[in-house]
Amino acid sequence: MIRRVDLRGARHSKAGYQELLPRATLDVNEAMALIQPILTRVKDGTPEDLFALAQEFDGVRPPSLRVPQNALDNALAELDPAIRTALELSIERIRKVHHDQIRASHTTTVVDGGVVTQKWVPVDRVGLYVPGGRAVYPSSVMMNVIPAQIARVESIAVASPPQKDFGGLPHPTILATCALLGITEVYAVGGAQAIALFAYGMKDLCEKCDLVTGPGNIYVAAAKRALRGIIGIDSEAGPTEIAIVADESADPRNVAADLISQAEHDVIAAAVLVTPSLELADAVERELERQVPLTKHSERIRTALSGVQSAIAIVDDISHAIDVVNAYAAEHLEIQTRNAREDAAKIKNAGAVFIGPFTPVSLGDYSAGSNHVLPTGGCACHSSGLSVATFLRGLHFIEYSEQAFRDIAPTVITLAQAEDLPAHGQAMSVRLEDR
Repeated sequence: MIRRVDLRGARHSKAGYQELLPRATLDVNEAMALIQPILTRVKDGTPEDLFALAQEFDGVRPPSLRVPQNALDNALAELDPAIRTALELSIERIRKVHHDQIRASHTTTVVDGGVVTQKWVPVDRVGLYVPGGRAVYPSSVMMNVIPAQIARVESIAVASPPQKDFGGLPHPTILATCALLGITEVYAVGGAQAIALFAYGMKDLCEKCDLVTGPGNIYVAAAKRALRGIIGIDSEAGPTEIAIVADESADPRNVAADLISQAEHDVIAAAVLVTPSLELADAVERELERQVPLTKHSERIRTALSGVQSAIAIVDDISHAIDVVNAYAAEHLEIQTRNAREDAAKIKNAGAVFIGPFTPVSLGDYSAGSNHVLPTGGCACHSSGLSVATFLRGLHFIEYSEQAFRDIAPTVITLAQAEDLPAHGQAMSVRLEDR
């Protein structure tokens, strides 16, 4: 069901490990060509174009593009009490973690009379995308909305695909979660057209956004790439992925279940186990064969686990395993070793690190308090997950007194001349002239 890669006896570069443990092929550039007519249609179009696109891609015409307030209220009123309790507990924990991400302003006195203050200012308006498709994602509502609210973004809009089964509105659990969080601006618009709506705005329907965040399929990722610059984006989310570093102390039932949990998302999801233990590798393979047929989405899971993007990698020891996963830079990384906390401290590249046998990725997906919108495709080498900082911009406020200006003016004039920008120097020297 899952291939093996023997990495013993050789050390590779980061690129070498990435070649041996490839991700699934995902041609975003090809998708960009396919979605360009959609982006143009939304940019130059009217609400009727969005209705037509919904009918074409979602198979339903929404009763309205903006979800009425009474639909949000009704969805919350009709929400299963057990689900509401679970959402409220998760919201509380996510808020607790993200409140500690608030950045304070700081003033630096460079010299007497010369100060630079850095303030963290929220973007004015954000569009948050919540995918539909194979699953329902109230968790993505929480993970996007809560940090934006804590950052004090004044205007927040959510878009999610219309659903045939629910009269052309987004899934009621999505609507209920929006209502629970106080979000009143929700659109029944999906895919690339939703990103375009946020990027360009549409008269009498939706104001243009400054930033768009949230996961989605390849067409959503392509739209975010195509429109970056017109809007800010968090990332181009690709297929989900899990890597697990485990030794002989790990329970193969847990390891197999965790690999399966992420393979459940998509046929091109990646599930990678890195271990020095052949006994564990054998036991995990047996557990996969036992557990996969028992799952609801067994065909999808089996396809993901048998793809090139999934593997059991055999390494020399845990030190070697850590080198491998630091090169791989997984979206989700579990450490299930005898010295898990110490081993986790050596991780440099991962979207989020889950330490020990009782911290599975599923916990982070919903209720750990951490954010589950994380860098995929190896982007954890250079990017972070969604946080309050995503919605903030650092602004410098500079103020110099006359004396502090006079003291530094010759230095600035010298540097301006060195760069052959004499007008820059003149902007300094003119202030030194007698009046």
